[in-house]
Amino acid sequence: MKKSLHRPLLSLLAAATLALPGAPLNAQVNLPALGDSVSQDLDVGAERQLGERYMRSIRLDPAVVQDPLLQEYMEGIFQPLVAASSKLGHIGEDIQSRFAWEFFLVEDKSVNAFALPGGFIGTHLGLIAMTVSRDELASVLAHEISHVTQRHIARRIAGDSKNSMIAIAGLLLGVLAASRGNIDLANAGIVGGQAAATQMSLNFSRDMEREADRVGFNVLVEAGFAGSGMVSMFERMEQAYHLMDNGAFPYLRSHPLTSERIGDARTRLALEPFTRPRGLAEHALMAARARVLMDPRVDAWKVLENYDAGARNIRESGGYEQLGARYAATLASIKLRNFDRAEATLRSAEVTLQLINPSPAETVAARRQLTYLRAELAQARGRPMEGAAALDSLQGEKSRPMLMQRVGLALVPGTGVPALREAADALQTHVSLQPKDSHAWAQLALVWQKLDQPLRAVRAQAEVHAAAGDLNGAIDRLRSGLRQSRGPDADQVEASVIDARLRTLVYERQSILGEMYRGRYIPPDVELPN
Repeated sequence: MKKSLHRPLLSLLAAATLALPGAPLNAQVNLPALGDSVSQDLDVGAERQLGERYMRSIRLDPAVVQDPLLQEYMEGIFQPLVAASSKLGHIGEDIQSRFAWEFFLVEDKSVNAFALPGGFIGTHLGLIAMTVSRDELASVLAHEISHVTQRHIARRIAGDSKNSMIAIAGLLLGVLAASRGNIDLANAGIVGGQAAATQMSLNFSRDMEREADRVGFNVLVEAGFAGSGMVSMFERMEQAYHLMDNGAFPYLRSHPLTSERIGDARTRLALEPFTRPRGLAEHALMAARARVLMDPRVDAWKVLENYDAGARNIRESGGYEQLGARYAATLASIKLRNFDRAEATLRSAEVTLQLINPSPAETVAARRQLTYLRAELAQARGRPMEGAAALDSLQGEKSRPMLMQRVGLALVPGTGVPALREAADALQTHVSLQPKDSHAWAQLALVWQKLDQPLRAVRAQAEVHAAAGDLNGAIDRLRSGLRQSRGPDADQVEASVIDARLRTLVYERQSILGEMYRGRYIPPDVELPN
């Protein structure tokens, strides 16, 4: 399992999730004013820069999941929540324009989600896998978005700066008492100062957590999700609380549940009109996909390959559990290259969807996901024509998953040059519109390598780093391309493009260094509060 992200990321979560139990019912929801201590300690621009500093390391980490289907599904939940928060007035013009509002996935089987400074929201695949509806998942994202909109990280920094002064005062009193020979009074002063500072920090964080619950619930409902999702998520996590000590539920450590929080969520739900959860079939498929991708060990896939055998039958579970289990079993078989078994299980999943017979819209969404799974199976088997035929059944759909799946089929060994050129053209058009799509740039680099275009491949590799904010890595790759362009057969047009792009990135790096010199940019040694 890829672990390089997990340790530094876990150190961030203690600061970023800002969650401790309980809170007064009258917790404040008002955003801090520009002239208060929050803006003095960490203004909006500095908070975004702090978030970007961590994201530069995170984006290039292999533990960040680059799965177009899961990313698209989660964006379909995340973006309506951001829009609803803006509509409710929680996102001011300064935050709207300066914060990133970027969502990303982490390959980890633990149940966790977190917010980073500047509007970056991360979710572990384990959290997606344990939910049974998109409303439950949306409730967690709404909560984390509310940590961002209420500037909780900046407020925590301001609060901790005051609390540290209390601890220092207690320490000084202790030293003074010790100098007079009163050891007991010295210990009392030191411990008392630390205790007072800790209690103030706890109270401050309780207010934050309470605020995120209340604001998040309103955002959840405004975005069109069922408010029952927050209650059922709380209840599900409460049932899992006894498992917390095995490390599988870090979200419970950073967001401890209390009877008060759960009761307040139920009270809010009672005041809202009943909304039936929707999209259960598609969510069952995406939760199953997360379950397979969250743990890439062969032993884990072997267990999931038989996952459908242990699921409840259609009559007992309404069919959604069985549908998800068969999707997971199919994908696990693909990973294990047991293609005949994958084919049989996929057919069973298609039959299960027919037996469930959800609403027409939900059927279309679930059938689409099964179609992509069939194309994925064809790609793994080295049968690009079968995969293309499956995708053609979606009747001209134009989406990022469609683009990336067709590129994957074009990269199957033995595929002809025309298919590769078509993939290159499609990717080039996409990255011209979405230059921050590092995964698309990485795929484009592979296509150019297949087409024996080394300079274009190097330039695409450089753009992978640039999209992640790693200017040094991008500049190094571009300089490597310039050195290659000195060969007699090099593409001089592409060499001129590389040269121009290199100049642009060098200028951008110099501008950042200038901002650092003038004190307007957070230097690399600044740490988040613990």
